[in-house]
Amino acid sequence: MNTENTKAQMRKGVLELCILSILLNGDAYPTEIIDKLKETKLVVVEGTLYPLLTRLKNTGLLSYRWEESTSGPPRKYYRLTEEGEKFLKELQQSWHELVDAVNKTINQSTTQK
Repeated sequence: MNTENTKAQMRKGVLELCILSILLNGDAYPTEIIDKLKETKLVVVEGTLYPLLTRLKNTGLLSYRWEESTSGPPRKYYRLTEEGEKFLKELQQSWHELVDAVNKTINQSTTQK
């Protein structure tokens, strides 16, 4: 069985949490978000990021503003809304619970052998 597909699915599952967490630190445009994800080894392409940003905006978790750029076209900067911050806190809590449960399961499996 190919583990690459499974690893890709796991990364996709946490991408929303990671993007919202990046934006908790302040406004960012998509290239900055991609760069920050790459720094942590979560490689994401624009074709994956833009639809996700649009979905998060359409659900009220993000807003955006246009800003003129000195080196090209205007840039769209995304930011968390108040609703987005609340949602992120809930996601973070769920993430920690999930990580704890998975770690317990993995540790039980390795100690039983």
